[in-house]
Amino acid sequence: MTTRKRKSDCPINFAMEIFGDRWTLLIVRDLLFKGKRYYGEFLQMEERIATNILADRLALLEESGIVTRTIDEQHNSKKIYRLSQKGIDLLPVMTEIILWSAKHDTMSAVDKKFVRMAKNDKGALFASITASLR
Repeated sequence: MTTRKRKSDCPINFAMEIFGDRWTLLIVRDLLFKGKRYYGEFLQMEERIATNILADRLALLEESGIVTRTIDEQHNSKKIYRLSQKGIDLLPVMTEIILWSAKHDTMSAVDKKFVRMAKNDKGALFASITASLR
């Protein structure tokens, strides 16, 4: 793994050096909540990521230890992307971002059942999502 030079030792800066663009968290979102695993699936996101940006962000996430990449045994030419434990540990953060958006943006398409469960029983919600990632 390549070590990137950090601008400071601030914990917010540490996170921003990984997630400080619009695409990286959307890829994590798709891995966590939408079950996407293949390069082509990420290209289908409604935000329409360019292929060069997707390749760069997946490489950054892999280099950062948030995503792992393996070869699909059934299709040797395909790579499977999965969240590592470090990536799965972003689940509470991503959930809070969703709750914040649900509260402050009436245009956000938020699953009401997800919001209700996140507010009432985060433990069960996190267990369910984590189990689906294994």
